[in-house]
Amino acid sequence: MAFDYKKEHKEFYMPKNKPAIVDIPVMNYIAVRGQGNPNEEGSEYKKSIELLYGIAYTIKMSKKGSHQIEGYFDYVVPPLEGFWWQENQEGIDYARKEEFKFISVIRLPDFVTKEDFDWAIQEATAKKKMDFSIVEFLTYEEGLCVQCMHIGSYDDEPTTVELMHKYMEEQGYILDITDLRLHHEIYLNDARKVAPEKLKTVVRHPIKRA
Repeated sequence: MAFDYKKEHKEFYMPKNKPAIVDIPVMNYIAVRGQGNPNEEGSEYKKSIELLYGIAYTIKMSKKGSHQIEGYFDYVVPPLEGFWWQENQEGIDYARKEEFKFISVIRLPDFVTKEDFDWAIQEATAKKKMDFSIVEFLTYEEGLCVQCMHIGSYDDEPTTVELMHKYMEEQGYILDITDLRLHHEIYLNDARKVAPEKLKTVVRHPIKRA
């Protein structure tokens, strides 16, 4: 049975649809940075997803090739995630999507080293005839956060965010979004295949003690 991060680490990927405080450990990611409206055809965001999955599946399928990764175990590719922000803007203004900046990510299993990652970039570039040069190996320590499962359209997230912020304040915390600690979303559905009102998105914000 393939290891499934969503099932094995439900506290990170399958929270309830009410806010909770969670401490996120250091994780490694496949990452692509970009900007602009993610919904536009040919957007940097849509390109980033293609690049991420190209590397994710190259690593997952390495077991069938000559590059054997030490400590490898079979696993389900973790869900797509994104860190989002806008310059000179507190929080996220969903009406100004053209000003979005993002880091699209997919979590890497801990057994994947930087050397394995570099191999995957070269392998995917050769096999898929695409330029993967902007794809990064990102180590990120998220730390203390408030999170909640948001069900519905991405544009309706402010309602969930408001509940999260009210809860964190009641628990003695304040928001700690900075240049290094960002608005975070984890996508549990494919938005191309699921109706907006049924989308499940983990929304996570960094916090600190008041």
